[in-house]
Amino acid sequence: MPTLIVLGTQWGDEGKGKIIDYLAEQADYIVRYQGGNNAGHTLVYKNKLFVLHLIPSGIFYPKKCCLLANGVVIDPMSLKEEIIFLSKNKVLVKNRFFIGMQAHILLPYHKIIDNIFENNNDYKIGTTKKGIGPCYYDKVKRIGIRVIDYLEDNIFEDLITKNLIEKEFILKKNRINTKALKKEMIVNHKILSKFIKPFVTDVSIMIEKAIKKDKKILFEGAQGALLDLDFGTYPYVTSSNTIAGGVCTSVGIGPTKINNVLGVAKAYTTRVGEGPFTVELFDKIGEILRIKGEEYGATTKRPRRCGWFDVVVVRYSVRINNIKCLVLTKLDCMQGIDVIKICVAYRYKNNIYKEFPASRTVQKYAVPVYEEMPGFKDKLEGITNFEKLPINARRYIKRLIYLIGVPIKLISVGKKRKEIIKLDNIKWF
Repeated sequence: MPTLIVLGTQWGDEGKGKIIDYLAEQADYIVRYQGGNNAGHTLVYKNKLFVLHLIPSGIFYPKKCCLLANGVVIDPMSLKEEIIFLSKNKVLVKNRFFIGMQAHILLPYHKIIDNIFENNNDYKIGTTKKGIGPCYYDKVKRIGIRVIDYLEDNIFEDLITKNLIEKEFILKKNRINTKALKKEMIVNHKILSKFIKPFVTDVSIMIEKAIKKDKKILFEGAQGALLDLDFGTYPYVTSSNTIAGGVCTSVGIGPTKINNVLGVAKAYTTRVGEGPFTVELFDKIGEILRIKGEEYGATTKRPRRCGWFDVVVVRYSVRINNIKCLVLTKLDCMQGIDVIKICVAYRYKNNIYKEFPASRTVQKYAVPVYEEMPGFKDKLEGITNFEKLPINARRYIKRLIYLIGVPIKLISVGKKRKEIIKLDNIKWF
Protein backbone atom coordinates (compact mmCIF):
# COMPACT_ATOMS: atom_id res chain seq x y z
CA MET A 1 0.00 0.00 0.00
CA PRO A 2 2.58 2.63 -1.07
CA THR A 3 0.86 6.04 -0.93
CA LEU A 4 2.39 9.52 -0.69
CA ILE A 5 0.83 12.98 -0.29
CA VAL A 6 2.77 15.99 -1.60
CA LEU A 7 1.53 19.39 -0.49
CA GLY A 8 2.66 22.98 -0.03
CA THR A 9 3.58 24.16 3.46
CA GLN A 10 3.18 27.90 2.87
CA TRP A 11 0.63 29.84 0.78
CA GLY A 12 1.14 27.85 -2.40
CA ASP A 13 3.56 28.50 -5.26
CA GLU A 14 6.28 26.51 -3.46
CA GLY A 15 7.32 24.72 -6.64
CA LYS A 16 5.18 21.61 -6.08
CA GLY A 17 4.77 21.09 -9.83
CA LYS A 18 8.43 20.30 -10.33
CA ILE A 19 8.59 18.05 -7.26
CA ILE A 20 5.46 16.13 -8.26
CA ASP A 21 6.87 15.79 -11.77
CA TYR A 22 10.14 14.51 -10.26
CA LEU A 23 8.41 11.95 -8.01
CA ALA A 24 5.81 10.94 -10.61
CA GLU A 25 8.48 8.89 -12.37
CA GLN A 26 8.31 6.46 -9.44
CA ALA A 27 4.49 6.46 -9.15
CA ASP A 28 1.78 4.56 -11.01
CA TYR A 29 -1.08 6.97 -10.22
CA ILE A 30 -0.99 10.74 -9.69
CA VAL A 31 -4.17 12.08 -8.09
CA ARG A 32 -5.18 15.73 -7.66
CA TYR A 33 -7.46 15.99 -4.62
CA GLN A 34 -8.70 19.60 -4.30
CA GLY A 35 -8.95 23.04 -5.89
CA GLY A 36 -9.66 23.90 -9.49
CA ASN A 37 -8.08 25.80 -12.34
CA ASN A 38 -7.26 28.61 -9.92
CA ALA A 39 -3.98 26.79 -9.31
CA GLY A 40 -1.06 26.41 -11.66
CA HIS A 41 1.86 24.00 -11.71
CA THR A 42 4.82 25.26 -13.69
CA LEU A 43 7.47 22.84 -14.95
CA VAL A 44 9.95 22.26 -17.75
CA TYR A 45 9.38 19.36 -20.15
CA LYS A 46 11.74 18.76 -23.08
CA ASN A 47 13.26 22.21 -22.48
CA LYS A 48 9.86 23.86 -22.82
CA LEU A 49 7.95 25.64 -20.03
CA PHE A 50 4.46 24.26 -19.31
CA VAL A 51 1.78 25.57 -16.95
CA LEU A 52 -0.96 23.10 -16.02
CA HIS A 53 -4.08 24.21 -14.14
CA LEU A 54 -6.08 21.00 -13.69
CA ILE A 55 -4.32 17.94 -15.07
CA PRO A 56 -1.61 16.56 -12.74
CA SER A 57 1.92 17.19 -13.96
CA GLY A 58 2.59 13.43 -13.99
CA ILE A 59 0.86 13.42 -17.38
CA PHE A 60 4.24 14.10 -18.99
CA TYR A 61 5.36 10.58 -18.12
CA PRO A 62 3.96 7.99 -20.57
CA LYS A 63 1.86 5.20 -19.06
CA LYS A 64 1.22 7.09 -15.80
CA CYS A 65 -2.42 7.37 -14.77
CA CYS A 66 -3.59 10.86 -13.74
CA LEU A 67 -6.86 11.55 -11.93
CA LEU A 68 -8.96 14.46 -10.65
CA ALA A 69 -10.77 13.30 -7.51
CA ASN A 70 -14.23 14.28 -6.29
CA GLY A 71 -12.90 17.19 -4.21
CA VAL A 72 -11.73 19.05 -7.32
CA VAL A 73 -14.05 21.54 -9.04
CA ILE A 74 -13.86 21.22 -12.82
CA ASP A 75 -14.35 23.90 -15.44
CA PRO A 76 -15.18 21.81 -18.56
CA MET A 77 -14.08 24.55 -20.97
CA SER A 78 -10.75 25.01 -19.21
CA LEU A 79 -10.21 21.24 -19.07
CA LYS A 80 -10.91 20.87 -22.78
CA GLU A 81 -8.44 23.64 -23.61
CA GLU A 82 -5.77 22.01 -21.45
CA ILE A 83 -6.25 18.59 -23.06
CA ILE A 84 -6.09 20.11 -26.56
CA PHE A 85 -2.97 22.10 -25.57
CA LEU A 86 -1.25 18.92 -24.36
CA SER A 87 -2.29 17.01 -27.49
CA LYS A 88 -0.78 19.73 -29.69
CA ASN A 89 2.46 19.22 -27.78
CA LYS A 90 2.25 15.45 -28.37
CA VAL A 91 1.29 14.66 -24.78
CA LEU A 92 -1.66 12.28 -25.11
CA VAL A 93 -4.15 11.83 -22.28
CA LYS A 94 -6.50 9.18 -23.66
CA ASN A 95 -6.90 6.09 -21.43
CA ARG A 96 -4.66 7.55 -18.73
CA PHE A 97 -6.49 10.63 -17.51
CA PHE A 98 -9.77 10.41 -15.57
CA ILE A 99 -12.11 12.67 -13.60
CA GLY A 100 -14.33 11.73 -10.67
CA MET A 101 -18.02 11.47 -11.51
CA GLN A 102 -18.92 13.15 -8.21
CA ALA A 103 -16.62 16.13 -8.70
CA HIS A 104 -18.49 19.42 -9.10
CA ILE A 105 -18.77 21.36 -12.34
CA LEU A 106 -17.77 25.02 -12.49
CA LEU A 107 -20.04 27.10 -14.75
CA PRO A 108 -19.98 30.64 -16.21
CA TYR A 109 -22.23 32.09 -13.49
CA HIS A 110 -19.67 31.04 -10.87
CA LYS A 111 -17.04 33.20 -12.59
CA ILE A 112 -19.47 36.11 -12.96
CA ILE A 113 -20.36 36.05 -9.26
CA ASP A 114 -16.69 35.69 -8.27
CA ASN A 115 -15.84 38.80 -10.31
CA ILE A 116 -18.76 40.75 -8.83
CA PHE A 117 -17.55 40.13 -5.28
CA GLU A 118 -13.85 40.61 -6.04
CA ASN A 119 -14.57 43.99 -7.64
CA ASN A 120 -16.34 45.09 -4.45
CA ASN A 121 -13.82 46.19 -1.82
CA ASP A 122 -16.17 45.15 0.99
CA TYR A 123 -15.88 41.49 -0.09
CA LYS A 124 -12.47 41.39 -1.80
CA ILE A 125 -10.14 38.63 -0.55
CA GLY A 126 -7.82 38.30 -3.55
CA THR A 127 -9.26 35.34 -5.46
CA THR A 128 -8.22 34.41 -9.00
CA LYS A 129 -11.76 35.28 -10.23
CA LYS A 130 -12.02 31.79 -11.71
CA GLY A 131 -15.28 31.03 -9.89
CA ILE A 132 -13.80 28.48 -7.50
CA GLY A 133 -15.32 29.87 -4.30
CA PRO A 134 -18.86 30.25 -5.71
CA CYS A 135 -18.68 26.69 -7.07
CA TYR A 136 -17.72 25.28 -3.68
CA TYR A 137 -20.43 27.48 -2.14
CA ASP A 138 -23.04 25.77 -4.33
CA LYS A 139 -21.62 22.39 -3.35
CA VAL A 140 -22.00 23.12 0.36
CA LYS A 141 -25.43 24.67 -0.18
CA ARG A 142 -26.39 21.43 -1.96
CA ILE A 143 -27.40 23.06 -5.23
CA GLY A 144 -24.20 22.16 -7.09
CA ILE A 145 -23.96 20.26 -10.36
CA ARG A 146 -21.72 17.22 -10.37
CA VAL A 147 -19.95 15.65 -13.34
CA ILE A 148 -22.47 12.80 -13.37
CA ASP A 149 -25.31 15.37 -13.48
CA TYR A 150 -23.56 17.22 -16.29
CA LEU A 151 -23.66 14.09 -18.45
CA GLU A 152 -27.47 13.81 -18.20
CA ASP A 153 -29.12 16.46 -20.42
CA ASN A 154 -32.45 16.68 -18.61
CA ILE A 155 -30.89 16.76 -15.16
CA PHE A 156 -28.40 19.44 -16.20
CA GLU A 157 -31.02 21.75 -17.72
CA ASP A 158 -33.28 21.38 -14.71
CA LEU A 159 -30.42 22.17 -12.31
CA ILE A 160 -29.16 25.27 -14.15
CA THR A 161 -32.74 26.58 -14.31
CA LYS A 162 -32.99 26.25 -10.52
CA ASN A 163 -29.54 27.76 -10.03
CA LEU A 164 -30.30 30.79 -12.18
CA ILE A 165 -33.50 31.41 -10.21
CA GLU A 166 -31.50 31.21 -6.96
CA LYS A 167 -28.88 33.63 -8.34
CA GLU A 168 -31.31 35.84 -10.24
CA PHE A 169 -31.15 38.80 -7.86
CA ILE A 170 -27.38 39.26 -7.93
CA LEU A 171 -27.09 38.54 -11.67
CA LYS A 172 -29.84 40.94 -12.74
CA LYS A 173 -28.61 43.56 -10.30
CA ASN A 174 -25.32 43.46 -12.21
CA ARG A 175 -27.08 43.60 -15.59
CA ILE A 176 -26.50 39.98 -16.56
CA ASN A 177 -29.01 38.65 -19.09
CA THR A 178 -29.92 35.31 -17.46
CA LYS A 179 -31.84 34.04 -20.51
CA ALA A 180 -28.85 34.60 -22.78
CA LEU A 181 -26.55 33.07 -20.16
CA LYS A 182 -28.72 29.95 -19.92
CA LYS A 183 -28.82 29.58 -23.70
CA GLU A 184 -25.03 29.89 -23.88
CA MET A 185 -24.55 27.22 -21.20
CA ILE A 186 -26.93 24.77 -22.92
CA VAL A 187 -25.15 25.21 -26.27
CA ASN A 188 -21.71 24.72 -24.67
CA HIS A 189 -22.98 21.79 -22.63
CA LYS A 190 -23.87 19.75 -25.72
CA ILE A 191 -20.27 20.03 -26.90
CA LEU A 192 -18.42 19.83 -23.60
CA SER A 193 -20.39 16.97 -22.04
CA LYS A 194 -19.55 14.75 -25.04
CA PHE A 195 -15.91 15.81 -24.82
CA ILE A 196 -15.42 14.96 -21.12
CA LYS A 197 -17.57 11.80 -21.03
CA PRO A 198 -14.73 9.38 -21.99
CA PHE A 199 -12.70 10.63 -19.04
CA VAL A 200 -15.38 10.16 -16.36
CA THR A 201 -15.05 7.34 -13.82
CA ASP A 202 -15.57 6.44 -10.18
CA VAL A 203 -12.22 7.59 -8.79
CA SER A 204 -12.83 6.02 -5.37
CA ILE A 205 -13.26 2.54 -6.87
CA MET A 206 -10.31 3.05 -9.21
CA ILE A 207 -7.99 4.00 -6.33
CA GLU A 208 -9.27 1.19 -4.10
CA LYS A 209 -8.43 -1.34 -6.83
CA ALA A 210 -5.00 0.25 -7.31
CA ILE A 211 -4.27 0.04 -3.58
CA LYS A 212 -5.23 -3.64 -3.53
CA LYS A 213 -2.82 -4.23 -6.41
CA ASP A 214 -0.08 -2.47 -4.41
CA LYS A 215 0.26 0.31 -6.98
CA LYS A 216 2.26 3.41 -6.09
CA ILE A 217 -0.07 6.39 -5.64
CA LEU A 218 0.96 10.04 -5.42
CA PHE A 219 -1.65 12.50 -4.14
CA GLU A 220 -1.04 16.12 -5.07
CA GLY A 221 -2.60 19.24 -3.63
CA ALA A 222 -3.05 22.70 -5.09
CA GLN A 223 -2.29 25.95 -3.21
CA GLY A 224 -0.70 25.53 0.25
CA ALA A 225 -1.58 24.61 3.84
CA LEU A 226 -2.02 28.25 4.92
CA LEU A 227 -4.84 28.59 2.37
CA ASP A 228 -6.81 25.68 3.88
CA LEU A 229 -10.45 26.55 4.54
CA ASP A 230 -10.27 25.37 8.17
CA PHE A 231 -6.62 25.89 9.11
CA GLY A 232 -5.47 28.77 6.90
CA THR A 233 -5.44 32.53 7.38
CA TYR A 234 -9.24 32.74 7.29
CA PRO A 235 -11.03 34.44 5.54
CA TYR A 236 -8.11 34.91 3.13
CA VAL A 237 -8.10 31.26 2.14
CA THR A 238 -9.26 29.02 -0.67
CA SER A 239 -12.59 27.17 -0.52
CA SER A 240 -11.34 23.62 -0.01
CA ASN A 241 -9.13 21.61 2.32
CA THR A 242 -5.56 21.85 1.06
CA ILE A 243 -4.12 19.91 4.01
CA ALA A 244 -3.38 16.18 3.97
CA GLY A 245 -6.73 15.33 5.56
CA GLY A 246 -8.42 16.58 2.40
CA VAL A 247 -7.21 13.50 0.53
CA CYS A 248 -9.45 11.12 2.47
CA THR A 249 -12.66 13.09 1.94
CA SER A 250 -11.90 13.90 -1.69
CA VAL A 251 -10.69 10.53 -2.91
CA GLY A 252 -12.81 8.31 -0.68
CA ILE A 253 -10.12 6.37 1.20
CA GLY A 254 -9.51 5.92 4.92
CA PRO A 255 -6.65 7.69 6.76
CA THR A 256 -4.89 4.40 7.51
CA LYS A 257 -4.22 4.04 3.78
CA ILE A 258 -1.87 7.04 3.74
CA ASN A 259 1.76 6.02 4.25
CA ASN A 260 3.70 9.26 3.99
CA VAL A 261 3.30 13.03 3.72
CA LEU A 262 5.95 15.18 2.04
CA GLY A 263 5.88 18.95 2.47
CA VAL A 264 7.26 21.42 -0.07
CA ALA A 265 8.68 24.71 1.21
CA LYS A 266 10.29 27.54 -0.69
CA ALA A 267 13.66 28.81 0.62
CA TYR A 268 11.85 32.09 1.25
CA THR A 269 8.11 32.82 1.48
CA THR A 270 5.59 34.18 -1.03
CA ARG A 271 1.90 34.94 -1.07
CA VAL A 272 -0.54 36.00 -3.80
CA GLY A 273 -3.63 38.09 -3.09
CA GLU A 274 -4.93 39.65 0.09
CA GLY A 275 -4.38 38.54 3.67
CA PRO A 276 -1.83 38.70 6.51
CA PHE A 277 1.80 38.08 5.63
CA THR A 278 4.05 38.74 8.63
CA VAL A 279 7.41 38.37 6.88
CA GLU A 280 6.53 40.43 3.79
CA LEU A 281 9.37 42.55 2.40
CA PHE A 282 8.74 45.96 0.88
CA ASP A 283 12.39 46.73 0.15
CA LYS A 284 15.00 45.92 -2.47
CA ILE A 285 15.44 42.35 -1.18
CA GLY A 286 11.76 41.59 -1.77
CA GLU A 287 12.08 42.82 -5.35
CA ILE A 288 15.27 40.78 -5.89
CA LEU A 289 13.48 37.61 -4.76
CA ARG A 290 10.51 38.40 -7.01
CA ILE A 291 12.73 38.89 -10.06
CA LYS A 292 15.06 35.93 -9.44
CA GLY A 293 12.24 33.60 -8.51
CA GLU A 294 10.01 34.85 -11.35
CA GLU A 295 7.37 35.32 -8.70
CA TYR A 296 4.28 35.96 -10.75
CA GLY A 297 1.13 33.87 -10.43
CA ALA A 298 0.99 30.90 -12.82
CA THR A 299 -2.74 31.49 -13.26
CA THR A 300 -3.25 35.24 -12.83
CA LYS A 301 0.27 36.59 -13.57
CA ARG A 302 -0.13 38.77 -10.46
CA PRO A 303 3.18 39.68 -8.77
CA ARG A 304 3.66 37.59 -5.64
CA ARG A 305 4.40 39.21 -2.32
CA CYS A 306 7.84 38.06 -1.13
CA GLY A 307 9.37 37.65 2.32
CA TRP A 308 11.91 35.78 4.41
CA PHE A 309 11.49 32.14 5.43
CA ASP A 310 8.81 31.84 8.14
CA VAL A 311 9.54 28.95 10.51
CA VAL A 312 6.30 29.59 12.44
CA VAL A 313 4.26 28.90 9.29
CA VAL A 314 6.18 25.82 8.15
CA ARG A 315 6.32 24.27 11.61
CA TYR A 316 2.53 24.74 11.83
CA SER A 317 2.12 22.97 8.48
CA VAL A 318 4.31 20.12 9.64
CA ARG A 319 2.07 19.61 12.67
CA ILE A 320 -1.37 19.78 11.03
CA ASN A 321 -0.31 17.56 8.11
CA ASN A 322 1.90 15.06 9.97
CA ILE A 323 4.70 15.85 7.51
CA LYS A 324 7.62 13.43 7.80
CA CYS A 325 10.14 15.33 5.69
CA LEU A 326 10.49 18.40 3.50
CA VAL A 327 11.64 19.51 0.09
CA LEU A 328 13.28 22.94 -0.09
CA THR A 329 12.85 24.73 -3.42
CA LYS A 330 14.35 27.80 -5.11
CA LEU A 331 17.49 27.86 -2.99
CA ASP A 332 19.26 29.20 -6.09
CA CYS A 333 17.17 32.38 -5.87
CA MET A 334 18.83 33.25 -2.53
CA GLN A 335 22.25 33.50 -4.16
CA GLY A 336 23.83 36.95 -3.90
CA ILE A 337 22.00 38.13 -0.77
CA ASP A 338 24.48 39.35 1.86
CA VAL A 339 22.42 38.74 4.99
CA ILE A 340 19.64 36.13 5.20
CA LYS A 341 16.91 36.39 7.83
CA ILE A 342 14.77 33.62 9.31
CA CYS A 343 11.53 34.37 11.15
CA VAL A 344 11.54 32.23 14.32
CA ALA A 345 8.57 33.81 16.15
CA TYR A 346 5.99 36.62 16.06
CA ARG A 347 5.69 39.51 18.48
CA TYR A 348 2.39 41.23 19.21
CA LYS A 349 2.28 43.79 22.03
CA ASN A 350 4.11 42.06 24.89
CA ASN A 351 3.54 38.50 23.71
CA ILE A 352 5.81 36.19 21.73
CA TYR A 353 4.14 33.59 19.49
CA LYS A 354 6.15 30.52 18.49
CA GLU A 355 3.00 28.72 17.34
CA PHE A 356 0.93 30.10 14.49
CA PRO A 357 -1.86 32.28 15.97
CA ALA A 358 -5.53 31.87 15.03
CA SER A 359 -6.41 35.47 15.95
CA ARG A 360 -7.05 37.74 12.95
CA THR A 361 -5.70 40.65 14.96
CA VAL A 362 -2.43 38.92 15.81
CA GLN A 363 -2.00 37.63 12.26
CA LYS A 364 -2.49 41.14 10.90
CA TYR A 365 -0.44 43.20 13.34
CA ALA A 366 2.27 40.85 14.63
CA VAL A 367 5.87 41.64 13.70
CA PRO A 368 8.49 39.01 12.91
CA VAL A 369 11.26 38.00 15.29
CA TYR A 370 14.30 37.32 13.12
CA GLU A 371 17.55 35.44 13.30
CA GLU A 372 20.26 36.56 10.88
CA MET A 373 22.77 34.48 8.97
CA PRO A 374 25.44 35.36 6.41
CA GLY A 375 24.35 34.83 2.81
CA PHE A 376 26.20 33.19 -0.06
CA LYS A 377 27.34 34.50 -3.44
CA ASP A 378 28.47 31.35 -5.29
CA LYS A 379 26.18 30.05 -8.03
CA LEU A 380 24.37 26.77 -7.38
CA GLU A 381 23.86 25.80 -11.00
CA GLY A 382 24.94 22.23 -11.71
CA ILE A 383 25.46 21.26 -8.07
CA THR A 384 23.96 17.85 -7.21
CA ASN A 385 25.92 17.12 -4.02
CA PHE A 386 25.02 18.78 -0.72
CA GLU A 387 28.65 19.01 0.38
CA LYS A 388 29.49 21.05 -2.73
CA LEU A 389 27.05 23.81 -1.83
CA PRO A 390 28.57 27.04 -0.47
CA ILE A 391 29.20 26.66 3.25
CA ASN A 392 26.73 29.41 4.17
CA ALA A 393 24.02 27.74 2.06
CA ARG A 394 24.65 24.50 3.97
CA ARG A 395 24.50 26.31 7.28
CA TYR A 396 21.19 27.93 6.27
CA ILE A 397 19.65 24.56 5.41
CA LYS A 398 20.91 22.92 8.61
CA ARG A 399 19.50 25.78 10.66
CA LEU A 400 16.10 25.41 9.00
CA ILE A 401 16.10 21.68 9.72
CA TYR A 402 16.85 22.36 13.39
CA LEU A 403 14.19 25.08 13.74
CA ILE A 404 11.44 23.20 11.89
CA GLY A 405 12.13 19.85 13.51
CA VAL A 406 11.90 17.57 10.46
CA PRO A 407 14.56 16.63 7.90
CA ILE A 408 14.94 18.21 4.47
CA LYS A 409 15.47 15.37 2.00
CA LEU A 410 15.52 17.18 -1.35
CA ILE A 411 16.77 20.60 -2.40
CA SER A 412 15.79 22.16 -5.72
CA VAL A 413 18.37 24.47 -7.26
CA GLY A 414 16.76 25.15 -10.65
CA LYS A 415 13.72 24.60 -12.88
CA LYS A 416 14.78 21.38 -14.58
CA ARG A 417 14.00 17.87 -13.32
CA LYS A 418 17.62 16.99 -12.67
CA GLU A 419 18.46 20.20 -10.80
CA ILE A 420 17.84 18.54 -7.44
CA ILE A 421 20.15 17.65 -4.56
CA LYS A 422 19.34 14.49 -2.60
CA LEU A 423 20.30 14.53 1.06
CA ASP A 424 19.28 10.92 1.50
CA ASN A 425 18.38 7.95 -0.69
CA ILE A 426 14.90 7.87 0.80
CA LYS A 427 12.34 5.42 -0.56
CA TRP A 428 9.25 7.49 -1.34
CA PHE A 429 6.91 4.60 -2.06
